[in-house]
Amino acid sequence: MKKILNIIIATVCIAGLFTACETERDNPIALTPDSFVLNTPPHVSGIYDLKNMETIQLTCSQPDYGFTAATTYRVQVATDGAFLDFVTLPTFFNRAKIDVSASEMAVALVGLLGVTDEADFPAELFPVYIRLSAELSDGSHTVLSNIIELPNVKGYFALEPVTMPENIYLIGNVTGWSWDAATSMVPVHGTEGKFWTVQYLGKSGDDNAEIKFNTVKAWDGGNAFGMKNADIDNASKTLAGISGDDNIVVGNPGWYIVVVTTEISGRDYAYQVQFFEPKVYLCGNAAGGVWGADAANVFTVPDISLGANAEFVSPAFVGTVAGEGDGGVRACVVLDGHDWWQSEFMIFDGKLKYRAKGGDQDQVAGSVGQKLYINFTGRTGKIE
Repeated sequence: MKKILNIIIATVCIAGLFTACETERDNPIALTPDSFVLNTPPHVSGIYDLKNMETIQLTCSQPDYGFTAATTYRVQVATDGAFLDFVTLPTFFNRAKIDVSASEMAVALVGLLGVTDEADFPAELFPVYIRLSAELSDGSHTVLSNIIELPNVKGYFALEPVTMPENIYLIGNVTGWSWDAATSMVPVHGTEGKFWTVQYLGKSGDDNAEIKFNTVKAWDGGNAFGMKNADIDNASKTLAGISGDDNIVVGNPGWYIVVVTTEISGRDYAYQVQFFEPKVYLCGNAAGGVWGADAANVFTVPDISLGANAEFVSPAFVGTVAGEGDGGVRACVVLDGHDWWQSEFMIFDGKLKYRAKGGDQDQVAGSVGQKLYINFTGRTGKIE
């Protein structure tokens, strides 16, 4: 009996050992190594002419996390070997063979050297120091490599490329001059730098609406734009009664479609601001199979006295739409030079959602006699 009991105990222990091994394999514990090796390039003594090369090739060993792990590598650059001040380049890598962008490095060096004018950029060769940081795919267990020196680097006065803004925000007394309450304008589908919104521009107390715009939700060193640094065409000025020296003052209170178009001029943005009548259209089978702008399918604009949270109301649906395979209930504004679907939107679970840069929106059902109600300020709505 004792022999049998010993066999059972041994079997349980062995089973537990196998279970522990399986657990370690399935859920390995990551170690954080002290460092890992960034290799010195074979031709490190040569001249690295950043303006006339595309990449600098680096290789490294994978950090020893205790198992083979998906690793993210980032390149850090300094002009002093102690790395007292450094820049992490924007491009990251997922393998141990790394092609560093020469242009990214050149931009980083301009900042590290504190050069603000091309004439002050050093003409002579200078050393650049590089190290890598590595981390697991979840951002944990960060470890730094050794530092290598590229002794002969020829940089140049490189500036980051100017790209179209990702966002435009409208602020004013109609939003309490609060960036938290600012209107996030809607990107026009397929058109970089162009944004629109259906905006309430009624009076605030006894004062006319005053507005400005910016690409970020902040007063960031005078980059907000209004009368001084945006072009407003005469048709918009007449329609909205525009005046002002800095803020755009709206002399004709009301609802408007406001459009901001951005162009790049040198290293600056050039803005055009336009104001249009607030024409919102019902489309599709709910509108009798009509798509885009049609006077018979325009929404009723709320009276300005009802305030910013009043609802636009569509005409009654003249057709039933199942919402699957027939286009669904659709709504849009129509901007000059653009198709209706580039500025469409719909209500989903009581929330107003814009197509903006996204794909075709899900289809929404409706029945004859129903209407679409939209609160553009609160970004809510309903079909009933």
